[in-house]
Amino acid sequence: MLNLKLPKEILLTELLHYNVRGNMALNYGNGENVWMHPPVHRILGWYSRPSNFDLKRNVWRLNQISQIIDNEIFVKGDPAISDLATLNRFPTLIEANLINGNGSKIGVIADFLFELRTGKIKFYLVSRSNPKIPGSSRWKLNIENINDQQPGLVFCEINSLDDLHLIKSSIKNEFLQKGKKFIDKFEDMKNKASNRLEDWLEEEDEDINQNLDFKQKSFYNDERISGSFRDKKEDDPWI
Repeated sequence: MLNLKLPKEILLTELLHYNVRGNMALNYGNGENVWMHPPVHRILGWYSRPSNFDLKRNVWRLNQISQIIDNEIFVKGDPAISDLATLNRFPTLIEANLINGNGSKIGVIADFLFELRTGKIKFYLVSRSNPKIPGSSRWKLNIENINDQQPGLVFCEINSLDDLHLIKSSIKNEFLQKGKKFIDKFEDMKNKASNRLEDWLEEEDEDINQNLDFKQKSFYNDERISGSFRDKKEDDPWI
């Protein structure tokens, strides 16, 4: 078997995506969920499901991973055998509700990035709603933003997801962002057009006033010239 270097960091969703294989090409199925220690934000391992009809689960430690090739993760040694009812009692922050400082739910813990060698979680990824919806947006939640955690609940100091860095944008979110940019651009174009129209009207108004002033002056001049000519006509004995 090739000696391939393992990645330094990996997302939980990527780990669970791999099909688990052991010695003698044994197939242990795809990963199903994580085995973690929430108080210190560390992953201890994960478990896989051999088949859709199998009630048992294979539990793996991180140090059992030997290689990752394509869509398969190769492990050394045998798994610990457990059942889903027992594993569901294991504490986890995945799919826990994210609660802000006002006590309101603002999202759901959907994923996290961790060091493959130590299991240390670097940061969490938050979904606005159901994290199982394909292509939904993800926001980065740093460990230092977390104030406390309980089973199914994570408390943070932020007010909304807008206070977090957007890692992956959904099609819907991109559409809304592009729509907002288009509206802002349209408003900017409308304001520029309005300003240009106002400037044009002001220039036209100045031209009209200047023309009126010129005509008024011309009228007075014509009247004065006509009066002078009339006076000369009355005084001139030749006319």
